[in-house]
Amino acid sequence: MGKWSKRVVFLFLCLSICLQIPSISSSASPLQENQGHKESAAARTFKQKQGNAHVVHCSRERSRAAWKIIEEYLMPFVEKERYKIASGCRLHADNDLYRDQEQHKLHVDINEWRCGYCNKNFYEEKYLDKHFDNRHFDLLNVSQSRCLADLCGALHCDLVTDSAPRKTKCNPAAAERNKHLCESLADSCFPVSNGPLSGRLHEFFLRQFCDAHMCTGGPKPFSKGSKKRTSILYVSISILTLMLLPLFYIFVYLYQRGIKRGSQELKRISLSGRKKKPF
Repeated sequence: MGKWSKRVVFLFLCLSICLQIPSISSSASPLQENQGHKESAAARTFKQKQGNAHVVHCSRERSRAAWKIIEEYLMPFVEKERYKIASGCRLHADNDLYRDQEQHKLHVDINEWRCGYCNKNFYEEKYLDKHFDNRHFDLLNVSQSRCLADLCGALHCDLVTDSAPRKTKCNPAAAERNKHLCESLADSCFPVSNGPLSGRLHEFFLRQFCDAHMCTGGPKPFSKGSKKRTSILYVSISILTLMLLPLFYIFVYLYQRGIKRGSQELKRISLSGRKKKPF
């Protein structure tokens, strides 16, 4: 009986172990699946981060338009007054996210744009912009908000970006927001408390940009004018005039000299042909 009891106990233990193995495997598989899901989710997140690494939520085109307006309708008057805009002003060149890249654009010819970083050539400016986004993204300082396009509402960028002004119904709420933003720029960039020079530019900024933010009849944007650019036609005419002016004086000199010589010859002929009176 002792041998039979030992065999029964041994068989019982084997049977219990065999029954527990499926439960262990079944409990282990969900754990592995969960770990797999976690790893795949982490990989997807990493890929998404990598994919979105070069995405900058700031319009390069509108930032370019804003800077064009600043350069043409504001800076000539600031430079004339010899006023230095503080770096804290959002209109300062250092607060333009794309300023360094824009300065490294070389417009070599009509259909040739060159990257100032790596000297690659492109047919159009838009392809050079894509090149900057893909190859030279690391040169952008995205650590702080420096999107100049955010100021387009105050600076009337639509007048620069659109080839023909669109006739849209004026939104009074939007006009009020843009005017408030415009006035805040005037206050921060040209504080009246900084003296009469800053006060004059503060008043100029209000008249040049802010007064036009209204739906009723009012002054047009940039009412104070823009930088006076010397046109190519004007330069060509000036050079041509300088070249022709000496020729004109030479012609006048020779003409007068010819008239004088002709008159002298006529005088001699008239004297020689006159008959002597008889004594």
